[in-house]
Amino acid sequence: MTCPFRSAGKDPGAEVAKVNLLTAREKEVLLHLGTGAGNRELAGKLGIAERTVKAHVQRIVMKLDQTSRLEAAVLSVLAHGLLCTDPLCGACRTTGTQHHRLRTALS
Repeated sequence: MTCPFRSAGKDPGAEVAKVNLLTAREKEVLLHLGTGAGNRELAGKLGIAERTVKAHVQRIVMKLDQTSRLEAAVLSVLAHGLLCTDPLCGACRTTGTQHHRLRTALS
């Protein structure tokens, strides 16, 4: 069986590494984007205008070389360990070893 990522010309590891191209605020928006929240909800959580969220999402999609908000959201989930700074995050603790290896590889 041929790897669907290879046949699509994508490398998930390289895609995740692109999060380092984002500003701190864009990383924060991307982390929230991975929860599936809409622009209005993101604006409320982040304390910014909805149009500002839209602008951030457009820049994130462009910088990460994704084709849609959905692809960026999937990338957010894959890069959770790089984006999340919450020391009490259960997702980070559960997969902490994987995240530590990923952080080390990308450093």
